[in-house]
Amino acid sequence: MQELGLKSTDASVESLGIKNAIVHWNLSPEKLADISTENDMATRADNGAISINTGNFTGRSPKDRFIVKDSITEDAVWWGDINIPFEADKFDQLQEKMVEYLSGKEIYVRDAFACADEQYKMNIRVVNEYPWSNMFVYNMFLRPSKEELENFKHEWLVINAPGFLADPAVDGTRQENFAILNFSKKIALVGGTGYTGEIKKGIFSALNFILPHQKNTLSMHCSANIGDSGDTALFFGLSGTGKTTLSADPKRKLIGDDEHGWSAENTIFNFEGGCYAKVIDLSEEKEPDIFRAIKPGALLENVVFKSGSNEVDYEDGSITENTRVSYPLYHIDNIAKPSVGKNPKNIFFLTCDAYGVLPPISKLTPGQAAFHFISGYTAKVAGTEAGITEPVTAFSACFGAPFMPLHPTKYAEMLSKKMQDAGVNVWLLNTGWSGGSYGTGSRMSLKITRALITAALEGKLDSVSYENHEIFGLAMPTECPDVPTEVLNPKNTWEDKAAYDTKANSLANAFNKNFEKFAAGANQEILDGAPKAK
Repeated sequence: MQELGLKSTDASVESLGIKNAIVHWNLSPEKLADISTENDMATRADNGAISINTGNFTGRSPKDRFIVKDSITEDAVWWGDINIPFEADKFDQLQEKMVEYLSGKEIYVRDAFACADEQYKMNIRVVNEYPWSNMFVYNMFLRPSKEELENFKHEWLVINAPGFLADPAVDGTRQENFAILNFSKKIALVGGTGYTGEIKKGIFSALNFILPHQKNTLSMHCSANIGDSGDTALFFGLSGTGKTTLSADPKRKLIGDDEHGWSAENTIFNFEGGCYAKVIDLSEEKEPDIFRAIKPGALLENVVFKSGSNEVDYEDGSITENTRVSYPLYHIDNIAKPSVGKNPKNIFFLTCDAYGVLPPISKLTPGQAAFHFISGYTAKVAGTEAGITEPVTAFSACFGAPFMPLHPTKYAEMLSKKMQDAGVNVWLLNTGWSGGSYGTGSRMSLKITRALITAALEGKLDSVSYENHEIFGLAMPTECPDVPTEVLNPKNTWEDKAAYDTKANSLANAFNKNFEKFAAGANQEILDGAPKAK
């Protein structure tokens, strides 16, 4: 067995059951990129990044994500359509098949960390079938030093084999692809899909169980940055709401763009060592930090080149609208080192409201904050998923339900207590439509959104007057520096005020209908944060 690159002391894959493999240990991203292009698995773009196609799956497959139901998880996990139980013996069977499949192959192994706070750091080993998948792991997780690798012992193991297909009739899966967590064995299996996000979100899901349930630390699907004065800001939001874009602020240092913990010691820490950003319609003008981070070492997924060239056509969504790039945090100049901050002073809940109902910014009471956090509202618009031609209301509890093994109220209660203890300002920010619904109104400009965030961060909204939204009860500022006054109350931007009221009532009813499944576990303050449809 040939082993290349740095390896750690317990670094034998044979102990995992993988026999006679050619094992590449902790190769550099440059070497992994070369191997990928030399084997025609990737193409080098003219910006120096490599581009790959993830195959049949260009996004996560939530219905094929499972958690082994055993003594650790049985009474703790919120079982249902999101957290689907899996039998322990079926997991063992699949694991055995996967290691047999990888035996005799050329494989790529990487040792990495999750969690930038030393007290919560998790040691992870990832076994990849493909070199570009291993490059993704290098980009997205925290990278050990040479000295740390010498004494590295993994706590969690990820086995990733896109070419291995399960037999649903035998293996207990829904179809040939799967992503399964086993908290007793501390192993994640990802097979049948080349979409790299399954690796990242598998570890995120594990941390979303371990940290709140076992370590009294809140795990969050959010981005974070920090100002020169040490003030931390968090940005919660579902895909497409601007979480990555808005946290990459040239005036503030980026802590991370997607996954963070809020510890009992009042630190905010990044789980990751990189960014995984959408690149559909990317331009240097709109998102300079992300655009400039796409260079040698970056991994592009499912993009299309302009005809006859190796120049990426970021406007082309013919493979998928979910085109992506992964890159290490150090590809961005303005980052926090280490990726840790203190208690946040401001939290922003981002929503892309395609109905043009919600204000561009509003200040939330503690009850409203808990209600909107549990709701996790946004709207999917045409182009985001196959078959969507009109806006579709979407709710995802805690702004990340697919990755949350515990009941949403667990995370909401922890967040609410931490927000009140820290005296945080909580804002609801609509990055969606103004002046009408999708198709009639227009998308909120990035310039206005950034001005609203800047005003909130700099305390310029502390002394202005507010008016309450008549249906949602949200406190809307009546003025804001560098923002036209007429856009601050969304009803003012609609020509047909009666049509606005109809749409607002419809959205309020959708919020309340969605919240019915959480109402029994919510206190009166949270229930009072709900909109009042007329």
